[in-house]
Amino acid sequence: MSHPHPELGTPPKLPKNGLRVTPLGGLGEIGRNMTVFEFDGRLLIVDCGVLFPEEEQPGIDLILPDFSSIRDRLDDIEGIVLTHGHEDHIGGVPFLLREKPDIPLIGSKLTLALIEAKLQEHRIRPYTLEVVEGDRERLGPFDCEFIAVNHSIPDALAVAIRTPAGLAVATGDFKMDQLPLDGRLTDLHAFARLSEEGIDLLLSDSTNAEVPGFVPPERDISNVLRNVFANADKRIIVASFASHVHRIQQILDAAHEYGRRVAFVGRSMVRNMGIARDLGYLKVPAGLVVDVKTLDDLPDDEVVLVCTGSQGEPMAALSRMANRDHQIRIVPGDTVILASSLIPGNENAVYRVINGLTRWGANVVHKGNAKVHVSGHASAGELLYFYNICKPKNLMPVHGEWRHLRANAELGALTGVPKNHIVIAEDGVVVDLVDGTARIVGKVQAGYVYVDGLSVGDVTESSLKDRRILGDEGIISVYVVVDSSSGKITSGPHIQARGSGIEDTAFGPVVAKIEEALNRSAQDGVVEPHQLQQLIRRSVGKWVSDTYRRRPMILPVVVEV
Repeated sequence: MSHPHPELGTPPKLPKNGLRVTPLGGLGEIGRNMTVFEFDGRLLIVDCGVLFPEEEQPGIDLILPDFSSIRDRLDDIEGIVLTHGHEDHIGGVPFLLREKPDIPLIGSKLTLALIEAKLQEHRIRPYTLEVVEGDRERLGPFDCEFIAVNHSIPDALAVAIRTPAGLAVATGDFKMDQLPLDGRLTDLHAFARLSEEGIDLLLSDSTNAEVPGFVPPERDISNVLRNVFANADKRIIVASFASHVHRIQQILDAAHEYGRRVAFVGRSMVRNMGIARDLGYLKVPAGLVVDVKTLDDLPDDEVVLVCTGSQGEPMAALSRMANRDHQIRIVPGDTVILASSLIPGNENAVYRVINGLTRWGANVVHKGNAKVHVSGHASAGELLYFYNICKPKNLMPVHGEWRHLRANAELGALTGVPKNHIVIAEDGVVVDLVDGTARIVGKVQAGYVYVDGLSVGDVTESSLKDRRILGDEGIISVYVVVDSSSGKITSGPHIQARGSGIEDTAFGPVVAKIEEALNRSAQDGVVEPHQLQQLIRRSVGKWVSDTYRRRPMILPVVVEV
């Protein structure tokens, strides 16, 4: 199995009739999925998603793929193929289209509707090409065929990309539910047909590669939800992804059966379910869905609220309910259903929300105590079955953390893919398919690009480190006025602490140390403010470390008069 080397350099020029594959996100992480295909100087992008921040990234709203390796080649892009409408696959599109708004978007009806609604908020009107399974579209040198796959959102597609270099297939996110709610199966016949043609490179979803067996059918959840509805005495509050149409359909069906009304809470939930209903993907009985403002007129046992926040996102509706920071107040007897999986890295945030809801008396139903979620990603048994159908000549696991990629690679090897034809890459690692063999040839920049409010890319790892220090250790500011010619103190030092746990009155001993250090530097002729600031920072830092074993941020201010 090939794997990236830390000393990989800039990739060489792509050989004639070679296909270059560069993942800019989604490898080594769950999210930020984006892959760039290159042939004969032209580019095709598959997906452009976002990653959601973790606790060690305070203040960050979203994390984007790094566009720097293609920024000077935007005119070479034939289009962006979107496999499905989840945020980790479409959320980065507005930020790329800000740089070139006329890049075509290719996807299914629901996927395009979701991204078009998102782009309206950015005041971008995209050029779109709607496709359905079975369609073939020529995008420059890329002959793309679209294949139905089953996932946790309707209208998901895999894409087969034909070039003179060979046939590459990107699965997108998929599973093989044999009893899907919408009757739309993963098209194994199409994959078998592609196998007969010869799949030179298969890029396959790795998310559940460590999970043995097969994913249970989505419809198994219906009976569990009915049981929860039958035993709920007061309001039912359901948290789900804003794009999980199948799960919301099951909630609507249960609410209708038990005589409850449903209200959607949260802008993304209201928007996406409105789109799904208008396009016919969500079947809503007349009178079932009501405005959230009318709920006060209904008895508690006739109310269902559907909101976002199943991953513990701090600003989502459910988290705010748990923190008593929402107009909807949790009361004893309410039932809360977290109808989603735990995305790796979100566990602490989710359990914090569960504890907060339980504190206010809610009965919280989640994946840990009831079968209220099934995954949208193929497990090991399905992947083995899939590889035996596809028989790829080269395999590149994608969409997953390192453990998922490794596990997926092992599954491929078990089905007969030669180990030297299995490429385990990471974000930015460049893979060339030349003469039927896929090899790692270099690496491009593919770091995190942080979105903080209206700022994109301005926040660096260094500034995040400062934020973490501020959050964990607090800040100590020191204000000193010195004579500009002699360097002697004329006022101060004045010291204030915030968030450090140290009272301002405790700084008496260090004031004397600062005065002594500054007087010594004045005698040595050191009067430059930056040098004096560094001197103060060292003096205060050493004293705080020795006295309190803490490392707060120290902000010295030296004013010359």
